Amino acid sequence: MINIYKKVCISKKRLSAFLYLKGSIISISLLQFNSQTIAQVPDSYYLPQNISYEKSIPTPQQYFGYQIGDWHIPYYQLINYLKKVDELSDRFSMVPYGQTHENKPLYLFVVTSGANQSNIDQIKKDHRDLVNPEKSNKLDTKKMPLVTWMGYSVHGNEASGTNAVPLVAYYLAAAQGPEIEQLLAETIILIDPRINPDGGERFATWVNANKSQTLVSDPNSRELNEWWPGGRFNHYYFDLNRDWLYTQHPESKGRIAQFHDWKPNILTDHHEMGSNSSFFFQPGIPERTHPITPKKNIELTEKFGKYQAEGMNAIKSLYFTKEGYDDFYYGKGSTFPDVQGAVGILFEQASSRGHLQETQNGLLSFAFTIKNQFTASLATLKASQAMRVELLNYQRDFYSQPSSDPIKAYVFGGSGDKWSISEMLKILNQHEINVYELDKPVNIQNKKFTKTDSYIVPTSQPNHRLIKGIFEKRTSFDDSLFYDISAWSMPHCMNVPYVESLENLAIGKKINVPKSPLGTVFGKSDYAYLFEWDAYLAPKVAFELQEKGLILKVATRPFQTEILGNQIKEFSYGTVLISLGVNSKFSAEEIFEAINNLAKSSGVDFYGMNTGLTPIGIDLGSSYFSTMKLPKALMIVGAGVNPNDAGEIWHLLDTRIGMPITMADIETVNRVNLSKYNTIILSSGTYNGLNDEKLKRWVTEGGVIISLTKGAEWAISKGISFAKLKNFPADTLGPKPYASAEQIRGAQAIPGTILEVKIDPTHPICYGYKQTTLSIFKDNSIAFEKIQDPYNAPLFYTDKPLISGYLTPAKEKFLKNSPSVITNNMGLGKVIAMSDNPNFRAFWYGTNKLFLNALFFSAQIQANIRGGE
Repeated sequence: MINIYKKVCISKKRLSAFLYLKGSIISISLLQFNSQTIAQVPDSYYLPQNISYEKSIPTPQQYFGYQIGDWHIPYYQLINYLKKVDELSDRFSMVPYGQTHENKPLYLFVVTSGANQSNIDQIKKDHRDLVNPEKSNKLDTKKMPLVTWMGYSVHGNEASGTNAVPLVAYYLAAAQGPEIEQLLAETIILIDPRINPDGGERFATWVNANKSQTLVSDPNSRELNEWWPGGRFNHYYFDLNRDWLYTQHPESKGRIAQFHDWKPNILTDHHEMGSNSSFFFQPGIPERTHPITPKKNIELTEKFGKYQAEGMNAIKSLYFTKEGYDDFYYGKGSTFPDVQGAVGILFEQASSRGHLQETQNGLLSFAFTIKNQFTASLATLKASQAMRVELLNYQRDFYSQPSSDPIKAYVFGGSGDKWSISEMLKILNQHEINVYELDKPVNIQNKKFTKTDSYIVPTSQPNHRLIKGIFEKRTSFDDSLFYDISAWSMPHCMNVPYVESLENLAIGKKINVPKSPLGTVFGKSDYAYLFEWDAYLAPKVAFELQEKGLILKVATRPFQTEILGNQIKEFSYGTVLISLGVNSKFSAEEIFEAINNLAKSSGVDFYGMNTGLTPIGIDLGSSYFSTMKLPKALMIVGAGVNPNDAGEIWHLLDTRIGMPITMADIETVNRVNLSKYNTIILSSGTYNGLNDEKLKRWVTEGGVIISLTKGAEWAISKGISFAKLKNFPADTLGPKPYASAEQIRGAQAIPGTILEVKIDPTHPICYGYKQTTLSIFKDNSIAFEKIQDPYNAPLFYTDKPLISGYLTPAKEKFLKNSPSVITNNMGLGKVIAMSDNPNFRAFWYGTNKLFLNALFFSAQIQANIRGGE
C-alpha cells in the first residue's frame, strides 16, 4: 500500500512544491491564506525543519494522497494511517478501548521510546503506585517517565484538532535526533485521535460534500453552515465533553477506564471556538476555578502557558488566556483531570468551519487552524518534559494529603429504586472510589439506613477530593459567572436518600463490581400480578407488556393487600395491574414467563395476587384502576430545536425504555397526518414555521403535547398551553458602567442549579414518587405564574428552593412557590408544560420519571376524578 502511494504522491509533492514556490501567484501567510484558489501547503508549513525524519515512515501527504488541510480526514483513513505508523514504528503501540454508539472502534495510541514500550506494564504499574500513598514514597520520580494524554476533537465539528493528529503522529514516529529521543525516553504520550468519531464523521462528510474546487470563503456558504443537528454531538446528540464524570456513553466509559488505568499527569483537550476569535490556552479565569482544585494546579497551568506562548509567538499567531473559560465543572474534559492530581489544559482554536472562511481577522484557512493545534501539541510535549519531575511530585503529593473535611463519610441508599442506586454504584466504581456495605443499621439526622440496601463512602481515601466533588452541595462562590453548570451532586441527580456523616462509621464488605439489580416474581398466579411504579425501569416493563398486547391498568388510589401468605403490603399511586382475566388471550404460563424475564432484566418486582379483594383501599376491580394507554410518540426536531434536549429524550426512550420514538422535522410535521400519534413532544426550541393551528386541532381531537423549557414557552405563546410566563423584574436601579454589563447580567442567569420542588404524589405526573419533595435541575430562568386550578400544578418550587449551585437571592425569591409543571385540557386533549428539563445529560435519573409519567399517564390526568353514578 505504501509503495503504491509513494509513486502517486511523489508527483503530487513536486507539483505542490512548484505551486508553493510561485509566490507571485500563491501567497501563503503565517497567519492566513490570501487567495481563495489555494494549492497544497508543503510539509514544511507544518513540520519542524531543523531535524531529519525517518524515510520509512510515510508522511501524511504520502499516505493519504493529499495534504493535511486539503480535506477533512474521514475517521477510517485517520485510524488506518495511525495503524500503519504503529506497524512501522517501535515507538507506537495501539490500545482498543471501546466502540461508539455507531460501532466505530475507539483507540488509544501509546507513543514512547522502544525501551519504554518493552517495559510498559511496569511503567503503568509505577504510575498507579504513584497515586497510592502506601507505595508512592518508594518511587524515585526522577527516574519515572511522565504520562501525557492528548485528546482531540471531542466535538465532532471542531475538526482542526483531530486533523492535526497525523502530523503529531508522524513527528513522534519519524523525527530523529537526541532531542526527540530524550522526549520519548522521559515521556509516555497517549494520543486519543478523535474522541467523538460519530459526530466527527457527520461533520467531515458534510464539509467534504459541499467543498468547491475553488474554495468559497463566504460565511453564508452551505459548506460553512452544516445542517441540524451538526457534528458537535455524538450519535444521540450528546456533548461528550460534559460526560467525563458521570460516563453515560460508551465513548466515555472506555476513555475513563483508560484514564484511570494510566493516571496521566497532563491531559490536553483540543477544541475550536468562534471564527472571529484567535487561539486560547489556559489558565482560564482564576476566580472560577473549583475550590477543591489546589492552587498549585493553577501555578502549573500558568507554567504550561509560557511554553504555549513561546510556540505561538514563533509562528506569529495571536492568542489569549484568563478569559472566557473556566475550570469549575469537573465533568468537563479539561477540568476532570484537575481533581485527579493531573493538570487539564484546554485549547480553543478559531474555527474555519470548512476549508476557508472570511473573518474579522482576514481569511482563515483550515490548514492554519491545524498548524496552531499542531504547534500547541508540540509545545505541550516540550513543557511536559521540562516539568516532568515537578508534575510527578505534584501528583504524588495530591494523593498523599489526607482529607481535612469535617465530613467523614457519605451514606446513601434506602430508595425503592434499586436501579438508580445500582447506576450510582457503577459510576463510583468506574472512578475507583471505594464503597462499602454498612456494618450495621444506622440512624443519622433522623434518616434510617439498613444493611441490606444502603452503602457508605468514607472520605478517608486518597481520592477524597473527587469524592467531595461528586457528593458536595455548594452555594457560595468566588465568582457569579460559570462556563458550564454550577451543581451536580450525585445523590440529588439520582434521587437517592443520603446523609453527610461527621463521624467515622463502621464499614462492612467492600463493593467491587456492582451488578444490575434483579427483580423477583413473588408468587405465581392465575389471577393477577402487580408491580410498583417507583422502580426506574417500570416504564420499560409497561411498554414491553403493552407491545405484546397486554392491557395494563394503573392504580389512581393507594391500597393494601395480602402477599406471600399473611404479609400485608402497601401499594401506592401508580401501581400497575396485570389481570389474567382481562388478558385472557394469553395463558397464565405465557404471562408468567414474560414477567419473569422482565424481572431479571429490569430489577422490577412482581407480586402474584390470588384475589381481587383488598382489606384496605380500592379493590383490584375498582374504577380507580384506570386503563393505561400505549404511547405512540412523535418528537419534532430540526432547525431551531436544541439537539442536546432532543437527544436526551431520544437516548432515554431508545436505550433505557426500549421504546421507538419517531423524530420528524418541522416541514414533515406540517404536511403529514398526525392521527397515528397520541403524543407530540416539544423539547427545548423555537419551532419557527411549525403550523400551530394544525397542532391545536390535533390536541383538541384528543392528542397530548409534552412541552419542555423553551418548547413550553413556544406552546404558551401560541395559546396551546394555558400556562402563563412569569417575568423577572427589569433592572431599574439606575446607570451602571458599560464594561460591567456582562458581569451584572450574567450574574442573574441560572447556570445549572439544583433546586427543591414540592410534589404531589397523588398526581399522575408524580406517580412512583413516595416523598413530598424532589431535587430538580434548572439551567434557565423560565417560570410560570400560579394558576387558578388547584389540582394541576403538581410540582412547584419550595419557599427556599436552593439546594446546591448558584442562585441570586432575587432569583430565588422570583422562583419560590411558582409552578414547575402545569397541565391543562384542550378540547379532548391535554397539554403538559415543564419549565425544567427532567432528562438533563442522561445522568439526572431522579427526574426521568416525571417525563415518562407524562408519556404513560396523560390519560389519567383528571380522568381519575370520579364522575356520576
